[in-house]
Amino acid sequence: MKKNSCKWVGVVGSLLLSLSAGVSAAEKPNIIFVLTDDLGFNQIGAYGNTPIKTPNLDKMASQGIRFDQAYAGNTVCSPSRVSLFTGRDGRYMSNNSNTVQLQEIDITLAHVLKHADYDTALFGKYSIGSQMGVTDPLAMGFDTWYGFYSILEGHRQYPQIVWRDGQKIRLKENEGGRKGAYAQELFTEEAINYIEEDRDNPFFMMLTFSSPHAELGVPSKYSDQYQLEETPYTGMSTGKPSDKYAAYYPEAVENPNAVLAGMVTALDDYMGQIVDVLESKGMLDNTLIFFTSDNGPHDEGGANPDFFKASAPYKGQKRDLYDGGIHVPMIVHWPAKIKQARVDNTPWLFADVLPTVADIAGVDLNTVPRVRTNGKSINGLLNDQPQPMDERMLYWEFAKQVGDPNSGVIGDTFQAARKGDFKAVRYTVQGKVELYNIIKDPGESKDISAKHKSLTKEFYDLFEQYKN
Repeated sequence: MKKNSCKWVGVVGSLLLSLSAGVSAAEKPNIIFVLTDDLGFNQIGAYGNTPIKTPNLDKMASQGIRFDQAYAGNTVCSPSRVSLFTGRDGRYMSNNSNTVQLQEIDITLAHVLKHADYDTALFGKYSIGSQMGVTDPLAMGFDTWYGFYSILEGHRQYPQIVWRDGQKIRLKENEGGRKGAYAQELFTEEAINYIEEDRDNPFFMMLTFSSPHAELGVPSKYSDQYQLEETPYTGMSTGKPSDKYAAYYPEAVENPNAVLAGMVTALDDYMGQIVDVLESKGMLDNTLIFFTSDNGPHDEGGANPDFFKASAPYKGQKRDLYDGGIHVPMIVHWPAKIKQARVDNTPWLFADVLPTVADIAGVDLNTVPRVRTNGKSINGLLNDQPQPMDERMLYWEFAKQVGDPNSGVIGDTFQAARKGDFKAVRYTVQGKVELYNIIKDPGESKDISAKHKSLTKEFYDLFEQYKN
């Protein structure tokens, strides 16, 4: 009798453990990471003075956390995205130019979340996989994907092809010069369909818009909302290139400021649609949403970041390691954990995302083979009693290409780092180390290296260690 009692205790105990594990799995949040392309820090209403209308994003910021000191992984697309996917800053990257791609050995945040039984999907721009079947999204941990594969495909707002799970799909609506299918709208529709699917597991979804990066283009219902001062962009329409990017963006744009503003407002509308469907499904409360940009604003295809003060209050833009090139908007929305909206000034960067989602999902990175990250989890900030993070050194490196921005020939290397309130920049490995108090002087206008020789030497030694 005693043996049977023990046996039943063991069975009941196992059932309780099983039920407990099931509840725990059910409570894991869905995670949506929304990455825009070349959206400036000051191009969202929640961040300051802009004529661009972003009511949905402003509402998300008013209900969640607006991070004011968040940084991209780099100042151009590919290294920034590889940093995000792999949890590495410039020190751990094999290549800090826009030629970098994921390698077969790499472990991504999608791989990591599979260890917590997440369903995984990517919709939008990819551009960091060089070999189909080896480094495409399916090989890099995603169960499904839809969108652009190569970096140049991402230059088109009305593409003639997209990819679904490794297969090309013709978009006949855009053939012969027609503009019937807007890429960002297609990505949003796929994301909404995915959210509406029935599933047993939590999901991780990356929605990687290829906008407001050039080419400039948007459905007129968005651009028609704006009447702005304009300088028409001629592209190649006159027979001569209007600028160094005209070969990539040859089509003339009569009202480039209104179109770019409309592109951002379209993204805002799509985010509103995503939030609405989550709410209608009863999933919004326990869905963690990140919204950010891969780097600073661009001046390609007729875009004029100066008109919008797109980087304000920071100096520079895309391809700069001054803060305008890497300091990005970052809105985090998670009603189950963030009930009191706030502005958070903790410095962090894309390399921190992988360890953060692993932490949230309960994945011990020590148990995941081949993970190589130097990011830190910010999970302790994603609640109403944020835990301060230790001060640390953040690092960026950019290998600029010579001449044509996609030439593939590497020229000068730029470096930047931040520790606390202080930011150092070195343009070329032979250049002077400039030092700024990025809080008191966000425009990086007053080099204080001469007044802080010891700190400048610390940054110099770091730059020398990683210059090769």
